[in-house]
Amino acid sequence: MLFSSSVFLFLFLPGVLIVYYLFLRRWRQAQNIFLLVASLVFYAWGEPWFVLVMMLSIVVNYGFGLWVARGQSTGTGTRVPVLMAVLFNLSILFVFKYLTFTLGILNRLGGSFVIPGIELPIGISFFTFQALSYVLDVQRGRGQVQRSPLKVGLYISFFPQLIAGPIVKYETVADQIDNRKETWADFSAGCSRFIVGLGKKVLLSNQLALVADRAFALESADKLTLSFAWLGALCYTFQIYYDFSGYSDMAIGLGKMFGFHFLENFNYPYISKSITEFWRRWHISLSTWFRDYVYFPLGGSRVSSKAKHIRNLFVVWLLTGIWHGANWTFIAWGLFYFVLLVLEKYGHLGRGWPVVCQWLFTFLMVNFAWVLFRADGLGQAAGYLATMFGQGAGLWSAETGLFFRENWTVLLAGAIFAAPAAPALRDWAAKRSSIVLDVGYALMAACVFLVSASFIIKGTYNPFIYFNF
Repeated sequence: MLFSSSVFLFLFLPGVLIVYYLFLRRWRQAQNIFLLVASLVFYAWGEPWFVLVMMLSIVVNYGFGLWVARGQSTGTGTRVPVLMAVLFNLSILFVFKYLTFTLGILNRLGGSFVIPGIELPIGISFFTFQALSYVLDVQRGRGQVQRSPLKVGLYISFFPQLIAGPIVKYETVADQIDNRKETWADFSAGCSRFIVGLGKKVLLSNQLALVADRAFALESADKLTLSFAWLGALCYTFQIYYDFSGYSDMAIGLGKMFGFHFLENFNYPYISKSITEFWRRWHISLSTWFRDYVYFPLGGSRVSSKAKHIRNLFVVWLLTGIWHGANWTFIAWGLFYFVLLVLEKYGHLGRGWPVVCQWLFTFLMVNFAWVLFRADGLGQAAGYLATMFGQGAGLWSAETGLFFRENWTVLLAGAIFAAPAAPALRDWAAKRSSIVLDVGYALMAACVFLVSASFIIKGTYNPFIYFNF
């Protein structure tokens, strides 16, 4: 079920809110059970069989958490249950996401394996990482073990962030499962945040997607011109930002409606002046997950030699690329960032440059990386990038002019709101608080919702990019 669907907006969400607040308002245990059931229904709406995979993950990781807690209390240690939890969760991820890719590689090397047709459960990387976070945080003393499997189930399956993040570490919400407090201020702020995310997705990302998809289709047909290549790459750069940050905004807003407070997942990444800064601002929950559970345990930057630090960076960025999908493009994408980060750290790349040059270089590198990320294969990525540098079907086409004229306002809006324009406007309005501004903001939010809803009802392009991961 999509957040940006009429079923969710006008049936599922209102129904869940009515039951949660009207019938179960003062009964926390029943609220938690209801949210768990609602979350399973939400996932099963589009994945009727794969919900069993998630339920298996819930039950098994609940058991691993108890095993870890027992090892801590009896002094028998936690290494075995933690190792088993890691192997179990990564095995599930491998079977569904990487088995066919691996067998294909082995067959090209001379093997003769039968490649099974395995469908990818939506959001499996997200809920698997959250399940693993539960066991690891219990082991690290960052959250109390849950004696009820229903509470573990609610943490792993809670529908706002279930299928496209942000990845919520257990330590962030461990106390909130039982002790959260719902307030009108949080609820109204959550509604506002949800509408912002909905507008990002429907009014910006979906419209920019039409240009990006056309550009990559032209590349496949060897009809892409230099101008359309740059236009398509730029549109995809903003499309994926508004797609994913829009989903995160909606998830954070929905969480607030039910009293949960999730950490931010984006912080205006396209204003970054280095690749290091970009990854502190982009998909923050994934970056911190790998930092806390992989990079730091390997020693991070506090190791005895430069070679070991580079090794740690290589492992993290190889895994980051692999996490995004079973395709060589994702692995190359992750290693591209690894190279850039090593050059920044040890080659002083960008250091001492004028600020505008630092920003422009960073934005261009990110743009090129998104081409690699979006392409179906390394061949298409290489062809698209070559076209951006003049080796395509010419410099200009009438189609470039047509698509630019039809979408320049959306692209301009995307560029404006990718910078901290909205916070600056909020700060300005806060200093001049008045009923006129308050009413104006409410009316603007209502307009965004109504226009977004009209696009949804018309059935325009809608899938979230990160559902594939």
